[in-house]
Amino acid sequence: MKVNQAEIVISAVSQSQYPSENLPEVALAGRSNVGKSSFINKMIQRKALARTSSKPGKTQTLNFYRINEQLMFTDVPGYGYAKVSKTEREKWGRMMEEYFQTRKELKLTVLLVDMRHPPTEDDIIMYDFLKHYEIPVMIVATKLDKVKKAQRQKHLKIIREALDIEEGDELVAFSAETAEGKDQAWKVLKSVM
Repeated sequence: MKVNQAEIVISAVSQSQYPSENLPEVALAGRSNVGKSSFINKMIQRKALARTSSKPGKTQTLNFYRINEQLMFTDVPGYGYAKVSKTEREKWGRMMEEYFQTRKELKLTVLLVDMRHPPTEDDIIMYDFLKHYEIPVMIVATKLDKVKKAQRQKHLKIIREALDIEEGDELVAFSAETAEGKDQAWKVLKSVM
């Protein structure tokens, strides 16, 4: 998909601040430093609309991005980051739960996992949470370019089995460096638009 317009709409911490544009929304979830911002930037062909950071735990709000007046990306705080206080993590958890459980515009969640490693316990909990609330999921295995071609199918199989991916949930191998997987990801995203 050609992206002509992409902008941040609002950084929200509660339901009262969510945008009221009634566009279909795609949430981006994953552990800190999995590459959510890089995924957003590559998908919309911008260098730095979503801020990337070498420091995990940077996203602390729900960041809403409007794409072509047709779609909204919602970047949620990364999980599994140890250097954040327990109180802060609980606050993020409540904020995310409120969003996932109440947002009617939410049509799909992109769950990003690092292709180089088996899914973490937090990844598994997140996938199960989304399935429990019957939120459609696309799993994106990031950092594809860092895995040798001969090893890729093995890594994808590990992810598929660890998450116990349900039939119908798409698993896309993705590289923010080479844009591999970008077209496949857009195909899934377009189905919710």
